[in-house]
Amino acid sequence: QVQLVESGGGLVQTGGSLRLSCAASGRTLRRYAMGWFRQAPGKGREFVAAIRWSNGDTYYADSVKGRFTISEVNAKNTVYLQVNSLRPEDTAVYYCAARYYSGTYSSAAQYGDWGQGTQVTVSS
Repeated sequence: QVQLVESGGGLVQTGGSLRLSCAASGRTLRRYAMGWFRQAPGKGREFVAAIRWSNGDTYYADSVKGRFTISEVNAKNTVYLQVNSLRPEDTAVYYCAARYYSGTYSSAAQYGDWGQGTQVTVSS
């Protein structure tokens, strides 16, 4: 129901920063929350951050607290993930996702629509 197009990934050195963006179209007003997940090679999909549509409350994985910031520009239907102080272990494909019901923000299975992902690679 929601189409998500991601961009902003790239190759950076340790300590660098990127701003990932996710442009949403379709039935965006029906979203309950937007989330960011990541998946490293050979690993499962890992929760990164989420933002609640109605009040802007944010949620973060412990591994990224203080380094990553999720935000949403409603007028442009765009959600951002500012990623700072990047480490090699942050290397992954980053996905944005739309959720339509309350529940567990960190559960990938509870999000209904997904973008194609954008690659973030952090080198030493």
